[in-house]
Amino acid sequence: MEKKAKVTIGNKNVGDSERVYIIGEIGINHNGSVDIAKQLIMGAKAAGCDAVKFQKRTPEICVPKDQWDKERDTPWGRITYLEYRHKVEFSLEQYAEIDLFCKEMKIDWFASCWDEESVDFIEQFNPPCYKASSASLTDIELLKKKKSTGKPLIISTGMSTMNEIKNTVSEIGEDNLLIAHSTSAYPCPVDQLNLNMIKTLKELYPSVPVGYSGHETGLAPTWAAVSIGAAFVERHITLDRAMWGSDQSASVEIEGLHRLVKNIRDIENSLGDGMKKVYDSELSQIEKLRRVKFSDTKKMILLK
Repeated sequence: MEKKAKVTIGNKNVGDSERVYIIGEIGINHNGSVDIAKQLIMGAKAAGCDAVKFQKRTPEICVPKDQWDKERDTPWGRITYLEYRHKVEFSLEQYAEIDLFCKEMKIDWFASCWDEESVDFIEQFNPPCYKASSASLTDIELLKKKKSTGKPLIISTGMSTMNEIKNTVSEIGEDNLLIAHSTSAYPCPVDQLNLNMIKTLKELYPSVPVGYSGHETGLAPTWAAVSIGAAFVERHITLDRAMWGSDQSASVEIEGLHRLVKNIRDIENSLGDGMKKVYDSELSQIEKLRRVKFSDTKKMILLK
């Protein structure tokens, strides 16, 4: 029997014949504010998202040393890049507050961890899964560290060749794995989204749930991704696309997030099972409009 693509995240199955799993990526759009993070969590929950996602880095590990002392303008004034990276990282106490808030809101949360220390840090909160950013696709040791927790791992495939994707999957294995098609441009031009890669990845890895991590402006491509089989979707979310931050302009505001989720649910409900049938709602139309009725439709009308 052919194995279906299915992975369990928390108490929800993700994959073939399951509801689309919807992730609102907060990332660093909170700009270091727990209050903004909470507003985004509330917005994601109200819109119907299944989870929110953060990003976790150890700045001294993730920032190249030649970038440490380069200055940039930020909401905290003109500071070094290393100082800025620390400003947008939550502490253990702040994540504990976020963890409690998500439990109260009954929404899952997890993180993209950019280094091994960050995995150990986030593991203290027992997340339902881990995410690996596109930038980390070739960091095999980091990916193996995440898989060693026993949690499902979502990998994103932006800025990667097909050979790199194949090598990574071969190295870390297909078990408990989910793959997100992505293009790492912020925002991404629509002619570079290449959504049909979702089909390609599904054919290449039939036992692995394949989804979409989008960075475009607008909602239509994400809906299209669902219509061609994405098992999960991830979009950055923000309170205001004009806010300061590198990811804000490619994010979805809360009002748009409500539309995104509602229409995803409408799309998945409308796709059906692909088996032709005559619905009860059509029977009166058969009686009223069809001049020649075959025996099977006559029988259906009589049975009703």
